[in-house]
Amino acid sequence: MFLITNYMCGIAGIIDFNQKSNPNQLEQMHLAMHHRGPDGFGTQWFQHNEAQIGLAHKRLSIIDLSEMAAQPMSYKHLWITFNGEIYNYKEIQKKLIDLGHQFKSQSDTEVILHAFEAWGTKCVDYFRGMFAFAIYDTQEELVYFFRDRSGIKPFFYYEHEGLILFGSELKVLMANPNFQKNICLNAVAAFMDFGYVPTPHTIFQNCFKLKPGHWMQINLKNKEKKEVSYWNVNTYYQKPKFDISYQEAIVQTEAIIKESFEYRMVSDVPVGVFLSGGYDSVSVTSLLQKNRTTPLKTFTIGVQDSRLDEAPFAKEIAKHLGTEHTSYYCTEQEMIDVLPQLPYFYDEPFADSSAIPTILVSRIASKEVKVVLSADAGDEVFGGYNRYDYASKIDRITKSPKWLKKTLSTSLNWVHQAQVLKNPLWHQRIHKINNLLNANQKHVMHAFTSHFNENELQRLMRKPFGLLSTLFEETIKAPYATIEKMMAADYQNYLIDDILTKVDRATMSASIEGREPFLDHHIIEFAAQLPIDYKYHKGVKKRILKDITHQYVPKEMMERPKMGFAIPLKNWLKSHILPMHLHFFEASYIEKQGIFNPAEISRIQKDFENDTPASTMQIWHYVVFQMWFETWMEK
Repeated sequence: MFLITNYMCGIAGIIDFNQKSNPNQLEQMHLAMHHRGPDGFGTQWFQHNEAQIGLAHKRLSIIDLSEMAAQPMSYKHLWITFNGEIYNYKEIQKKLIDLGHQFKSQSDTEVILHAFEAWGTKCVDYFRGMFAFAIYDTQEELVYFFRDRSGIKPFFYYEHEGLILFGSELKVLMANPNFQKNICLNAVAAFMDFGYVPTPHTIFQNCFKLKPGHWMQINLKNKEKKEVSYWNVNTYYQKPKFDISYQEAIVQTEAIIKESFEYRMVSDVPVGVFLSGGYDSVSVTSLLQKNRTTPLKTFTIGVQDSRLDEAPFAKEIAKHLGTEHTSYYCTEQEMIDVLPQLPYFYDEPFADSSAIPTILVSRIASKEVKVVLSADAGDEVFGGYNRYDYASKIDRITKSPKWLKKTLSTSLNWVHQAQVLKNPLWHQRIHKINNLLNANQKHVMHAFTSHFNENELQRLMRKPFGLLSTLFEETIKAPYATIEKMMAADYQNYLIDDILTKVDRATMSASIEGREPFLDHHIIEFAAQLPIDYKYHKGVKKRILKDITHQYVPKEMMERPKMGFAIPLKNWLKSHILPMHLHFFEASYIEKQGIFNPAEISRIQKDFENDTPASTMQIWHYVVFQMWFETWMEK
């Protein structure tokens, strides 16, 4: 095993063409990300004729504590501040040594600088890892921003009237006194619909997320900016499918994912795994535990609600695989206590309630490890979501005669309102299918992840708003099967803005490094070219991943309904959350804020009191937004 310098940390920076900034403002941004890197820090300030440039870095030390690896780091005329890690940096370093480069440290940061000098922006084509970094070329007077292919590492930037700020979290930008916190109503509407603000947008005007698989160049001499895509998942879905047998596909898939998983184990400190008991985390754990003499450390959060508790399954699997397992049963009060902290760590509105157990399990893991693997993206890569069951029916639904769709919609609406079905999940599905019947082809896939239809949003928002353009738009136009469009759309939208955001902020809140084994780009590039029935076959989701996992864990131990980290949200809303936030529903409060229509908020509140299923997520999104607003706009 080779050494690797880890910078699972935070970055920040300033580019000021107005020459009105100062190092103290950079320090304020720097302090706002202390939790991302409590082990070290560094800043660098440049005063030039064209602009002021500031670079900052917070460090979470895993390996190599020497000053040789400190950041911001320089090499010749290049400076860098880097968050992430390049797993194959030793192989890249060897290529560079063959080209005549010499190195001072055992640092992947130094390799990035040398690679950039050798290959320019093409250097990212060589990188296998997760990263967000800025490079300042003092010779050419150019600044570059880079983000990894899948968007594992966050990169926010603000651009307004000659000032550019960037950082790993939105709070880093807000810490600068020149940041203007003007809310974007389009983003508010999008958040209320999806529970997150989709990339490349943020909740604020003039503020953005750098798109995954993109780099940006800023010319300090003429202030020109350009953004370039260097990688896109759609490219691989559009390639011809592999002409291989299913058995050969199993062999090749296992080899690729095992190699990718092993890269994430490179560390000189203990590495843990979040083990939920589902196929994704079990496949990661089983493939990594094989042939290891030392047991992996695995961690699971348990809850008292047996309908949501996967801890017993995870414990059974951990025993079967021989891991050193920790199950922690958190009390309801412990989870409730996390609620007020959510707006701070998720510094724009974010409504995935599983952030709560993810934060708690990160805190438990941080007592024993500094690195933890989170098995996200298995659903997006191999077709695991329940909504893919409907994918084969979408074309038939949307192409049905209008009279038939109207009849079906009326019937479903009656079932929904009459509450004939007692299971809230069925009501949610009916709500989404009804949306499909009344939507055009462009809006069909959005319906599976949205919680308001367009008319509801129009009534909800007090002022006119527009729909945001997102990465989803390019996927919907792609010329391949609907189910694969849904998988690609989830990879580019839901995965980035919900799942990866959740895990990054949760692990960083506990000052531990989160790694994503399924998000090695070699995996998705290969899986996208597999025949679809190797992944989704006659209702069997993640077919190939399941068959690989069954080689290590008996099928009978795995087959049960999909759960994942979850909380009893509806019950908590009634017993704890709403009683704590009744002022959010006062007409005077809503009127003063001027964002929402008080009558519509009242309607949602009444629907929730009457147990209308769709209202649970609607009212939760509203409360989350107001908690965020109270934290960042009023206090």
